[in-house]
Amino acid sequence: MLRRTFKHLSGMQLIAVGFFLLIMAGTLLLMLPLSSRDGTVTPFLTALFTATSASCVTGLILVDTFTHWSFFGQLVLLLLIQIGGLGFITIGTAVSLVLRRKIGLKQRGWIRESFNVLDIGGVVLLLKRVLKGTAIFEGAGALLLFVRFCPRMGFAQGLYYSIFHSISAFCNAGFDLMGRYEPYSSFTAYYDDPLISFTLCALILTGGIGFIVWSDIADHKWNFRKYALQTKMVLSCSVFLVAGGALLFYLIEGNRLFAGMSPVGKLCSSVFCAVTPRTAGFNTTDIGSLSEGGRLLSIILMFIGGGSGSTAGGVKMATIFVLLLHLRSTLLRTTGTNIFGRRIDDGTITKASALLCTYLFFSLTATLAICSLQNFTIGDTLFEVMSAICTVGMSAGLTGQLNLTSQLIIILLMYIGRLGSLSFALSFTDHKKPAHIMQPIEEINIG
Repeated sequence: MLRRTFKHLSGMQLIAVGFFLLIMAGTLLLMLPLSSRDGTVTPFLTALFTATSASCVTGLILVDTFTHWSFFGQLVLLLLIQIGGLGFITIGTAVSLVLRRKIGLKQRGWIRESFNVLDIGGVVLLLKRVLKGTAIFEGAGALLLFVRFCPRMGFAQGLYYSIFHSISAFCNAGFDLMGRYEPYSSFTAYYDDPLISFTLCALILTGGIGFIVWSDIADHKWNFRKYALQTKMVLSCSVFLVAGGALLFYLIEGNRLFAGMSPVGKLCSSVFCAVTPRTAGFNTTDIGSLSEGGRLLSIILMFIGGGSGSTAGGVKMATIFVLLLHLRSTLLRTTGTNIFGRRIDDGTITKASALLCTYLFFSLTATLAICSLQNFTIGDTLFEVMSAICTVGMSAGLTGQLNLTSQLIIILLMYIGRLGSLSFALSFTDHKKPAHIMQPIEEINIG
């Protein structure tokens, strides 16, 4: 009967149900005494919060990952992060490929929904590239991190830490084990280490640009002119956000949070602060000590997020790019929204507008609710909310102070953010048919 129920679900609904079941399974595993370091049962809400954060590759935590969870518990988190980052449909299809099972048309449609690609053709090839690329990038990242971790931790611990953090960074999850030195410290001890900082940044950006961008680059190598419009927009936007964000952080925090750092430390910290809000959650500096300008810049970067069909969250770079182009064409009164010699379809602009509005609606509603429930400042609350719905995992220190209702709100936001707010809303209306009768037009004043 369960199989028959899944058969009638749309792609969006299957993904929503699948992530829910993954979270529930992770919660039950994390509640086991075997999962905690002291051998006790972890409270349901703490396990649920952590499982949701890991499955939705967010990184917000109620308990320190190293000090609370045992080796088994950490492995459960790592498994949830990997499945959540790639998508359970990807993992399930990979198992089918290994078992040499035929991938039917419906399964291909699910893969298309999971990767957020437009065409169903070539999705199996894309999936194979994703699996191969993930292994290569996570392996390379682990080797680079091992160079630094091995001398300090020894071979076995250094290898484990390298693999854990490489997967966590590539999947944009933000979970770390640096609590072995100081709880909740993340990578603050390595703020001036270029190898650690730039390796993590490279993994975050690689996982966050989107799987379809990988495939396009694999097909056309370094020939930028032959790239699809999606790839051109994502790469251009990524370069702008990293370079521009790093420069702004350097200017804003240079004499504040970064004061007293060496030039190398300021450079590493500036780049890391520009990359990690999109949407990894690691930090090499104290997030709670960011200036108001630095926090606002972080919120903006969180909201933008990464590329479509990637391990990153946010409204996505292409969404913001499209809306800014549409704004430009509206102000200049030009015909169509054009970029790189191509015109963007009006339906894409409508979808981008709907996505922006749904994210703003959920974010502002949650901020209002939490501010009403607890006496937090608007700035700190909005930072926490954006971190949750954009699956970032950065916190200014509010996560541990959330009451029961506020924790449930954050859990729901992380779940919505991983699915995508528009996809979450559409999953309830996917089988509804639009009316064939159109109402008469009447103009209204705008602005």
